[in-house]
Amino acid sequence: MSATKLAQIKERVAQSARLRALWAASNITAIDRMRVNDHGPVHVRIVTRLALKLLRYLHEAGVQPGIADHGGSFEDAEVVVFLASALHDVGHAVHRTDHELLSVILAPWLLDDLLTGLYEEPLLTAVVMETMHAVYSHRRDAEPLTVEAGIIKVADALDMEKGRARIPFRVGEPTIHSVSALAIEKVVLKKGQEKPVHIHVRMSNSAGIFQLDSLFKEKLSRSGLGRYIDVSAEIEGEETKIIERYSIG
Repeated sequence: MSATKLAQIKERVAQSARLRALWAASNITAIDRMRVNDHGPVHVRIVTRLALKLLRYLHEAGVQPGIADHGGSFEDAEVVVFLASALHDVGHAVHRTDHELLSVILAPWLLDDLLTGLYEEPLLTAVVMETMHAVYSHRRDAEPLTVEAGIIKVADALDMEKGRARIPFRVGEPTIHSVSALAIEKVVLKKGQEKPVHIHVRMSNSAGIFQLDSLFKEKLSRSGLGRYIDVSAEIEGEETKIIERYSIG
């Protein structure tokens, strides 16, 4: 039996020297030049895992993906979500400012190679466009018009465990961004009871609420998926002190 389209896409992404180079360049921009949190291969792996899990839970609840408007299947939605996860931050290789638009500019250059021979028209173009829509829509002020795009917006924001907040912060600086990021211990994504998806965040310090209230809450509300997702958070055990002293100047 031949490999699924998703399995083939995973293999092609893993073998893409060009994509690896863009991820590395993205981290040079973010980490080395701007001194903010990473946007390279580790972030991509986390977003991909969360995004595919979100898609599966929503599919099991009967939520239709955007690719279905083009006659596509759940497997095609998996391909869109996987590709969008891999490509959503490659624009950082050019600049962080408007990186979502820059990612859309770079995406076709990569998608031509990654999708060759897997699809025929018109579904090939539909997969490309839906992937680019999902990449663009993780922009803070963009409205996702598909389930796949909403998933990328949510999964991107959920990469917040132990200092990995999607709010850019300069490493080592004692700001509310860095302190609250260090307070997030674990993000657990599971099937919900009242809604299809439940997200539970375990924290070591109440400062972690800033991550949820200042970034994730907004991303979720703008994702189009709020009606499908419940969120809870709690401090585990005794509250941990993160910094000893703070001063200005």
